[in-house]
Amino acid sequence: MTEHSGDTAAARGTAGFLREMGMLKRAKRSGWWIAGVKDPESIAEHSFRVGVIGAVLAMMEGADPAQVALMCLFHDTQETRVGDIPHIGRRYLTAASNEEVTRDQLADAHPDVAAGVQRVVDEYENGHGLEVTVAHDADKLECLLQAVEYREQGHQNVQNWIDTSKNSLKTASAQALAEAALTMTSVEWQQTYLR
Repeated sequence: MTEHSGDTAAARGTAGFLREMGMLKRAKRSGWWIAGVKDPESIAEHSFRVGVIGAVLAMMEGADPAQVALMCLFHDTQETRVGDIPHIGRRYLTAASNEEVTRDQLADAHPDVAAGVQRVVDEYENGHGLEVTVAHDADKLECLLQAVEYREQGHQNVQNWIDTSKNSLKTASAQALAEAALTMTSVEWQQTYLR
């Protein structure tokens, strides 16, 4: 335990950050509304699967799965403050950077927590190297998978999400998984226990 571990103010600040992260379970990924998806997944649901995809891609690419999963986990946490701004909205809005939002979110948190989360967000936003590339691929691959699932549910306006996500993938593993995902149904995994 560090010297700040028993600090009541730091504990309250950190607990406040954790409470704020709960908002991500209620906040929807608003870009899907443009495609006609009435009730899209939450930011938290997206981030969970991005983390799993990131760890899997890291294993396939020889990167550090824990480092990638951590970046994926925190990559959209700023949306508690600025919302999920769809790409079309970004043409008209000037928002604070994710690094700035993270700094504000953690202003009252335990200093080690603030420094640790800030480091993860800074790396995702500005870093280079295999782990960062894999984390960004995980985000795009999750969007592709979600679009495929929405298409299966009858939403016809999601092809652009599939195409742009697929075209932005950098790693061979992400490209291979995207190709596989595009040729299977969302319940094909059931065959693993129905055989």
